[in-house]
Amino acid sequence: NYKKKVMVVSLDVYRPAAQEQLQLLAETNGIQCLPIVEKQQPIDITKRALNAANLNGSDVIIFDTAGRTNIDEALLNELRSIFKLTKPTETLLVTDAMIGQESINVAKAFSEYVDITGVVLTRVDGDAKGGVALSMSSTTGKPIKFLGVGEKVEQIEVFSAKRIAGRILDMGDVVGMVEKAEQEFDEKEAEVMAN
Repeated sequence: NYKKKVMVVSLDVYRPAAQEQLQLLAETNGIQCLPIVEKQQPIDITKRALNAANLNGSDVIIFDTAGRTNIDEALLNELRSIFKLTKPTETLLVTDAMIGQESINVAKAFSEYVDITGVVLTRVDGDAKGGVALSMSSTTGKPIKFLGVGEKVEQIEVFSAKRIAGRILDMGDVVGMVEKAEQEFDEKEAEVMAN
């Protein structure tokens, strides 16, 4: 089973401690993070990351760009420049399901500047039913690829239309409950067999 060598890169030089936050997340999960160089700007960081990835043999580079909760033309132009420089295989728009209509406006603007391949919706846990997923997919014309259902890295799940429909209709995540029950049953069965 081959695991890819991944490097994460923070291009968010605007939000205080954003780069340090990604570095800590990477360290906690055993992932390489491009070292921070004080006052270096996103385009220069991108060039340094591409060079570093070639030198250290990274298979995958994840560029984490600055967040946009409103439409900021300067940041979107910066994003377009990064896109042209990196020529990414995947361009995922990560957006918060809790901000509703505003996330849809951001998605629309975002997709006008770069060719996105999919959407990741975060904070689909709690009271958010995930109805924004339908609008998001319709607005961008791109699929929802992942859902963030909690704060931890392992609380990212592959998007399932059946699950989100259940949440929207207040039926709960029946598929998820069945999968969890099957997983727990398999673990208990394995324990019994081991004994």
